[in-house]
Amino acid sequence: MNRLFQLINENETQTVVAPPVAPAAVAPVASSDEELLDSYSRTVSRVVRQISPSVVNIEIRKLVATKAGKTEARGGGSGFIFTPDGFVLTNSHVVHGADQIDVMLADGSRYQARLIGDDPETDLAVIRIEGAELFVPAVLGDSASLLVGQVAIAIGNPYGFQTTVTAGVVSATARSMRSQSGRLIDNVVQTDAALNPGNSGGPLVNSAGEVIGVNTAVILPAQGICFAIPVNTAKWVAARLIRDGRIRRSYIGVGGQNVPLHRKIVRYYNLDNDGGVLVLNVEPLSPAAKAGLQDGDVVIGFNDAVVETIDDLQRQLTDERCGEACTLHVIRRTEKLALKLTPSEAPRTN
Repeated sequence: MNRLFQLINENETQTVVAPPVAPAAVAPVASSDEELLDSYSRTVSRVVRQISPSVVNIEIRKLVATKAGKTEARGGGSGFIFTPDGFVLTNSHVVHGADQIDVMLADGSRYQARLIGDDPETDLAVIRIEGAELFVPAVLGDSASLLVGQVAIAIGNPYGFQTTVTAGVVSATARSMRSQSGRLIDNVVQTDAALNPGNSGGPLVNSAGEVIGVNTAVILPAQGICFAIPVNTAKWVAARLIRDGRIRRSYIGVGGQNVPLHRKIVRYYNLDNDGGVLVLNVEPLSPAAKAGLQDGDVVIGFNDAVVETIDDLQRQLTDERCGEACTLHVIRRTEKLALKLTPSEAPRTN
């Protein structure tokens, strides 16, 4: 059909008849593209069949105090079995403080679970279900070998829709995010595989069917910006939770904020720092108080490590530091001091 174009000016209207245009030829889809699409579909379907028996739906109940008294609150999320004897990985925020934990497998079987331990600092938890038979465990991969752009498949139970599958790619690695306690979690995996409430604790899986992360968070105003705790972190935390029921971290009893260092101080002491941690308060009878740390001091180092931010200081306060003699390097006014202190075990996060 001819198309008519109206050319209008102040004095006249002219009609121009456009010549007929031949329909554009539709290029056939290359056989290689068809093979690629089929291969992708087959890969996702195979991974889903492989991992689905390990993915669980978690329902929790807990009593919450209100003005009218105690009332029962319900919640839930996802998780996945990672040992044949029924240990399940999930998020701490899914099961923390729960009075009752119920788990349902993909085949519809239900079990009551008990909490082995949880770590709000990394938002990870381990629960356990027990049955007469052995369970199908997920295979844990290696998050250190992840490449940006590789396939990432998320499986969980968003809004109660069981075994929901979404697929995307690894958008970035080595991201950082803060847990609900405020502590920084390093090496977080970013993906565009869609996550929704209820996906928390479910597995993020690669094309080989190996778990590469534990789905944990989304940025709600955005689309396709989702995060998973790397599986290498989950392995370490899960092993400690099974062994001890908790994660030990060291503690010195300091509250502070990040501040820049004066250039004269940096040049005079030939420091590698551009900043440090200004001490705002020191808890009484804490390791820092016993070492003589004072309000107004600026922490610039811990043993041989440079400390420019609070996160740098927190990274040094591992469980290995508990009871170990350490050196805290500080600037007091214009003087550089080395304070000896022995970190103690940090109190548990509520």
